[in-house]
Amino acid sequence: MGYYTSMIILIPAIILTVYAQNKVQRTYRIYAKIRNRLGMSGGEVARRILDLNGLGAVPIMRTQGVLTDNYNPIKKTMFLSEAVYGSPSIASIAIAAHESGHAIQHAQGYNLLKIRNSIVPVANIGSRLSWPLLVLGIMMGRGGEIFFNIGIILFLAVVVFHLVTLPVELDASKRALVQLEAAGAISGPDEISGAKNVLDAAALTYLAALSTSVATLARMFLMRGRRD
Repeated sequence: MGYYTSMIILIPAIILTVYAQNKVQRTYRIYAKIRNRLGMSGGEVARRILDLNGLGAVPIMRTQGVLTDNYNPIKKTMFLSEAVYGSPSIASIAIAAHESGHAIQHAQGYNLLKIRNSIVPVANIGSRLSWPLLVLGIMMGRGGEIFFNIGIILFLAVVVFHLVTLPVELDASKRALVQLEAAGAISGPDEISGAKNVLDAAALTYLAALSTSVATLARMFLMRGRRD
């Protein structure tokens, strides 16, 4: 199987990625227009959830962009996009609750989150250097086998990162639904269903990222087999 022919194994992952991105954007647009009954903004919901879990010292900062919301475990700070922070929509409070879930994971010493955070530096290196090393290995022929193998090893860290990230994100979403109800931020099956739809759509993106990384690793091994 040739180098370019081997790209066919990426097609299912690419299709899933495109579908996941469209699903997230479509679901967000729908529920960003639906106001929650209490009229609480994402920032207010996040603050209430954090306070109820003894995390009153965790600041909530506004950040630029769309769907750029995140919890930074190093700074112990939550960052919410302007739309999420100030909007009283179902989408906003679901996203804010999800990031609150990460803050709770961090505070409780959730093991998978610890593992993911420890992998981040190596995964970043792997994502930057794996393909340059593979290309160098190909250009050098037999003499470049060591570079090719190092590239594969580095990319393994990327795969492991995505493999650990998926259950971490699913757990944060599960916590989000529990916390939204505990905080009294949502009520009734329609609001619960709406929040779950938003969180489920977001989960697809992490599944797509994992699928893409696994398919890419498989392609690397196919390329390596052709060298032998």
